[in-house]
Amino acid sequence: MPTITFAQSTGEATEITVDEGTSLMRAAVTNGVEGIVGECGGQAMCATCHVYVRPEFAGQLPDLSDDEDEMLDCTTAERTDASRLGCQIKMSDSLANIVVDVPSDQV
Repeated sequence: MPTITFAQSTGEATEITVDEGTSLMRAAVTNGVEGIVGECGGQAMCATCHVYVRPEFAGQLPDLSDDEDEMLDCTTAERTDASRLGCQIKMSDSLANIVVDVPSDQV
């Protein structure tokens, strides 16, 4: 089963093992990861699941959809090249052990 590590700006980290197909947002919300809100429930309409994907995993992600790209312009925390919406990243074996950084501000 794939594992996600959510790294906080405080240095704390939460590691969660999930089933394939689970989104980063759903894993975070279900497990109470601080800083991931998921207000829209995974519809790429709120940007409250914004994460920074570490460079070593970036090449394994699907391309940004137009909706995700547009919502990333609305994030509270700075958008960077590493910015993605957690609701749009579905876990798979190729993403096993992914590490993402949670922005200090989400809403």
